[in-house]
Amino acid sequence: MWQRAQTLYLAISTILTIILFFSYEAIAFNADGDVLDAIKFTDSIAQLILLIVILLLSILAISTPRFLVFQFRTTALLTIVTLALQAWIAKDFFSIGQEVYIFRLKAVFPLVCVILDVLAARGILADQMLVESASSLRKSRRERRAARK
Repeated sequence: MWQRAQTLYLAISTILTIILFFSYEAIAFNADGDVLDAIKFTDSIAQLILLIVILLLSILAISTPRFLVFQFRTTALLTIVTLALQAWIAKDFFSIGQEVYIFRLKAVFPLVCVILDVLAARGILADQMLVESASSLRKSRRERRAARK
């Protein structure tokens, strides 16, 4: 299971999502350099729900390597939900104001997760095509043997 590249992509994406649970989205400093205010990713209920859904979908996609079609669909849904989280963070970035808050580098982690999820989906799709082609070769071999008899 862990030998497949798409499983590693999904695992890295899951780790990045777990990091978001404990990280700050933006921090505001006063003139002295002290922290005035900090916004966590889990402060907003909507972002918290999106993070939980992303984490559950990631775990589900990692734990179902034998069911490639289901894993592909789960990864596609995971990509869409993660993109929605990144859009929510972008909305915060443009609405809160950049002169007060400094957004952390972790605010682009969902974008990195989307890239990793797309790479994983491509790998899953390639595996599925390989399985289907091998299955059709076996099927045609059986048909030729049956025709000879």
